[in-house]
Amino acid sequence: MSATTAPKQLSKPAVSGQVRPGKERSARSHETLIGAAMASPAVILLIVFFLVPVLLAFGLAFTNARLISPRPPRFVGADNFITLFGDSLFWASLRNTAYFAVIVVPVQAGLALILALLANAKVRGTNFFRTVYFVPVVTSMVVISLLWRFIYQPDGLLNQIIEAVTFGHLHGTDWLNNPTTAMPAIMFMSIWQAVGFHMIIWLAGLQTIPQDLYEAASLDGASGWKTFTHVTWPSLRATRTFILITITIAALSLFTQISVMTQGGPLDRTTTVVFMAVRAGYEQQSTGYAAAVSLVFFVLVLAVSGVQRFLTRDEA
Repeated sequence: MSATTAPKQLSKPAVSGQVRPGKERSARSHETLIGAAMASPAVILLIVFFLVPVLLAFGLAFTNARLISPRPPRFVGADNFITLFGDSLFWASLRNTAYFAVIVVPVQAGLALILALLANAKVRGTNFFRTVYFVPVVTSMVVISLLWRFIYQPDGLLNQIIEAVTFGHLHGTDWLNNPTTAMPAIMFMSIWQAVGFHMIIWLAGLQTIPQDLYEAASLDGASGWKTFTHVTWPSLRATRTFILITITIAALSLFTQISVMTQGGPLDRTTTVVFMAVRAGYEQQSTGYAAAVSLVFFVLVLAVSGVQRFLTRDEA
């Protein structure tokens, strides 16, 4: 061996517990594949039942497509939207939808909060009342609507109760065929049916509030109302935002109650935007026009939800 030959460098022993870069990349790739496989069913369902229908509705809104027709759809530009904005029924349905939402959203949210506060009290029997309030939620809306349609009949249970309480001095009206009472009757039934679901959401939010805050408020001598306004209500910010948005979307999407109970009558006093779209698409078979109505409704709901989310956002 020549004296000028450089001595061989000894390799450093591997540090115990150190992961090689190749193995680390392999592990990350494996985790990515597992994550993609677990998320793929939800992604596929989202694409098939949301993205594809939205794209189809957007395309059909600019055509004269019909549900059953031997002629292929033809591009008509903005004709459907021009007809829609000139249709008095559309503006009437929009007013009915707004009327329903403006009343139902605050009343249902407030009543659900009151029930949640009562159910959150440390008293006996609260589990029973939670179950009772939640029973209408798990019952089909079609069944609920049929039940209340019989209750609202001229010889139904509601009018019989009114006559019994007033000893025959007052007689109820035909609630669903009276233009003045049809929409309020549907509002009352809708609030009764869904208040239990939002009560559970409020209750979940109430139970996440630390008890230390209530103890501190009690030591400071805060009354029940001050404790609610300074401890309970601010702590329910995230829950409040979720409930308001979900109730608003459900109120704007009113359809089942109208379809079962009134069919949009009397005198179109209960016709909503969604019911108008369904009737135009299936009964009148104007698929393109119904797609235009649905697209306008989607934009309106998106705008209302965005404004509501902005108004209830967390302050920096």
